[in-house]
Amino acid sequence: MTSTNLSRPICILGLGLIGGSLLRDLAAQGVHVYGYNRSGSGARAASAAGFDASDDLALTLQRAEQDRAIIVVATPMPAIPGLLDAIMEHAPSCGITDVVSVKAAVYDLVKERGLEDRYVGGHPMAGTADSGWDASREGLFTRAAWVITYDHAPDASPEWIALWTEVARMILGVGADAIPARVGRHDAAVARVSHLVHVFAETLAIVGDNGGALAQSLAAGSFRDSTRVAGTQPSLVQAMCETNADAVVAALDEALELLHDARDSLAKDRPDLTALAETGYAARVRFEARHGARGESVSPVKISSRPLLRLHPGTPGWVRQLEQAESLGGRIDIF
Repeated sequence: MTSTNLSRPICILGLGLIGGSLLRDLAAQGVHVYGYNRSGSGARAASAAGFDASDDLALTLQRAEQDRAIIVVATPMPAIPGLLDAIMEHAPSCGITDVVSVKAAVYDLVKERGLEDRYVGGHPMAGTADSGWDASREGLFTRAAWVITYDHAPDASPEWIALWTEVARMILGVGADAIPARVGRHDAAVARVSHLVHVFAETLAIVGDNGGALAQSLAAGSFRDSTRVAGTQPSLVQAMCETNADAVVAALDEALELLHDARDSLAKDRPDLTALAETGYAARVRFEARHGARGESVSPVKISSRPLLRLHPGTPGWVRQLEQAESLGGRIDIF
């Protein structure tokens, strides 16, 4: 069996940007996949596009139970408690994964319900500011980082290891890079590179708007790019940042210190932004080098530059390999 073969059907709860795109990708590969969407119009739109979708949660979960499917929870954080309860009632033996942008809060809900042996966390670092079924598209996850959590691995049963392996195969099957991380490490990292970005984007959008018509008329690429995610639905921004508040505050404190230093430097008789500009430039160069985005690259093929580790889940030392991959920000393949 190759690293991308799936032996179980996939049931997706929530057919918005992420869930809908996952449905499209898996269906394109011939995977037995179907989904549920709370909005009847979204479910009908998916069905009209030729996909297997329903707006009946109980029936969808009962079908998943009969199929021994893996359930992917692809809804905003506020819906997670109710969906976990519904899974316990209607699909009591199905494995569960999710795509929520915070992991510790979801894992706490999972542990409260005693579902640790049936849960493997996930988070694809992919998306746009748009939402809903109409925003979904095939190929969204190609070469995207997709976190797969492994906090339960040291105490894992063979069944959990099999579930973890299937979730990894699903991630690899849609062209994403499977990046192992424990929930706390994940949340601290995304606070810096995702959630804080949303806070800054909202702030920059407000400051720009406060400049009035002239400022808005002069706004060009740098303003558009730096405020892009401010176009995300406010409720989604609130859910991700508020649920990960401690980590976001830590990252925000660090950012505020840099901004205060920059402000003080600019307020001097001889303004000097050298430290911020040069350090920021160097940090951006490192980011581009890691992601293969430097201008001198002429390759038309997008190749992941993340370190690759191959492992056999459940064999001696495999948890240590996961820790090594996590420390490197590396991706994994399985056999």
